[in-house]
Amino acid sequence: MRRRVLVVDDETDFLATYERLLRREGYEVVTVTSRAAGLAALAGEPPDLVISDLRLPDGDGLDVVRAAHGARDPLPVIVVTGYPSTETRRAAVTAGATMLLAKPFAAAVLLAAIRSSLSEPTGRRLP
Repeated sequence: MRRRVLVVDDETDFLATYERLLRREGYEVVTVTSRAAGLAALAGEPPDLVISDLRLPDGDGLDVVRAAHGARDPLPVIVVTGYPSTETRRAAVTAGATMLLAKPFAAAVLLAAIRSSLSEPTGRRLP
């Protein structure tokens, strides 16, 4: 069974890269470009994992994180941001993120984060 990944990012170059990389690794990929579309996708068929940018054109990506974490079966979420800081990391973890990656990052780093997030219990938080 293919694992389904929802990617929420407003940068189309990143979305295309995520999609190409994840499909090549055997994942089913759903991409959206806004907070609203991310929340709508979560309300539909739930993915196995969410990757969400923090800064989205229509609001805070942490809303997507909270929705994924607050689902009946909480989902692992990898937060990506071009603006990493201690406060950003704290806010992401508090919202329910499993992991935070600072853009730009290598494909190998993303794949390792995905594999780790999908194999760990969703309640685990990284510092």
